[in-house]
Amino acid sequence: MSTDFEQDGLVITEAEDEVELRKPPLYKVLLHNDNFTSMEFVVFVLQTVFGRSESDAVQIMLKVHNEGVGVAGQYSYEIAEMKVAKVTSLARANEFPLLCTIEEVIDGF
Repeated sequence: MSTDFEQDGLVITEAEDEVELRKPPLYKVLLHNDNFTSMEFVVFVLQTVFGRSESDAVQIMLKVHNEGVGVAGQYSYEIAEMKVAKVTSLARANEFPLLCTIEEVIDGF
């Protein structure tokens, strides 16, 4: 009989005589470049939704602008989903088509 429990971000899996602790997978929240969303709005989103400092927000925004995509942060799946929904809602409310997606972190990258 196998039972899974989750507490404080750790998943405990019990299988007969052994107990294994493992961290849940992380997910990257990605911002994608477009030709309409202003750089100022991207910096605002990074500061308000992701808690980035102004200098970090500007660096990430420039990466999005120059390379087409940038990582806003890494979170558990539920938190990443919530961040994407918040970004999308803010962007639509301000009439920007900013695309924000989730990608699973593979081997720390």
